[in-house]
Amino acid sequence: MAEKKNQTPEQLKAIEESLTKAEMYVENNKNTLMLLVLAVAIGFSAFFAYDRFYLQPKENNAITEMYMCERNFEQNKFQEALDGDEQYAGLLEIIDLYGGTKSANLAEYYSGISYFKLGNMEEAISHLDNFSSDDEILAPIAKGAIGDAFSELGQDEEALSYYIMAANMRNNEFTTPVYLMKAANAAYLLKKNDQALDLYKRIEKDFIKTREGQNIGKYISRMTAEQ
Repeated sequence: MAEKKNQTPEQLKAIEESLTKAEMYVENNKNTLMLLVLAVAIGFSAFFAYDRFYLQPKENNAITEMYMCERNFEQNKFQEALDGDEQYAGLLEIIDLYGGTKSANLAEYYSGISYFKLGNMEEAISHLDNFSSDDEILAPIAKGAIGDAFSELGQDEEALSYYIMAANMRNNEFTTPVYLMKAANAAYLLKKNDQALDLYKRIEKDFIKTREGQNIGKYISRMTAEQ
């Protein structure tokens, strides 16, 4: 093992000067440093207080209000789900009153689907676009529903775009083949036959055991015959 070298007088002097400069900096700026530490402490305390005394109670209230909305939604009472009544808040009111909560975000999804079922595609698109989720199933369903709304409006280019987004958001056997099929059909309507064929073949390759995959051969045969 190499022997540890003794520090030279010049090195010791340099270290002492560095320590002195650091001490002088702290001394000259102690008020600023104290204010900085205080600001960080206040910021942390404010965030903790905001979360505990404002956001959490707000979230709990929103969860309570959502119960009747979800019940109406499940019973296909979409207008009641949106509007509520004299006793219970509706989805739209929950979005307004409890913005920033998970429940308000979920209310955007329910509102979008409710408007879709009621035939108001513009509002459906608006609310579904406001919804965000990392859920394996719900996230692509919401994106795909926007595609459905555009399709209902006859805007097939936009529908195709959202179907592809929905298909690519997650890779599972529940949503991916559904939106690949919808994307392929939309591409076919737009006379984008090469793109449609590629999408059909992706279903054949990756999702042959799904419902969409069972009959995919006839779609591929049709596209091949038309080329």
